[in-house]
Amino acid sequence: MNNPMNYVTANRFYVEIDSTIRAAFSECSGLGVTIDKEAYLEGGVNDQQHILLKQAKFNDVSLKRGITDDIDFWEWISKVLSGKPKRYDVNIILFNQAGDRMQTWTLISAVPVGWKSPSLQASANSVAIEELNLAYEGLKIEKGK
Repeated sequence: MNNPMNYVTANRFYVEIDSTIRAAFSECSGLGVTIDKEAYLEGGVNDQQHILLKQAKFNDVSLKRGITDDIDFWEWISKVLSGKPKRYDVNIILFNQAGDRMQTWTLISAVPVGWKSPSLQASANSVAIEELNLAYEGLKIEKGK
């Protein structure tokens, strides 16, 4: 998408890869992290436990009801299917009505792990994506930008 402002509305999430907005989605779910922990009990200390933190696990992100004007996402999935996965830092951006970035979630080293197409319609002039699922290695959140 060459002009992201064509798609700016109040309730859309925009997906940016390599500094270019590639699609707009109406729903984004699954953003989250869980940090494994282990409780360590110290002898003689009966009113307290020590918590040792372990690895972080990031949930897969599901983007639903998307539109785009190219087939970049399918080509990305095709690379995964051919055994040559390509990882990108993916920005999920929320804009306000004026077109200013309100918040950006960056999925670090993201790779697609699921893709679903909606019903095909000959009258549509853009490519629709019913659902795109991304796994990622880390998460960064920024306000504005």
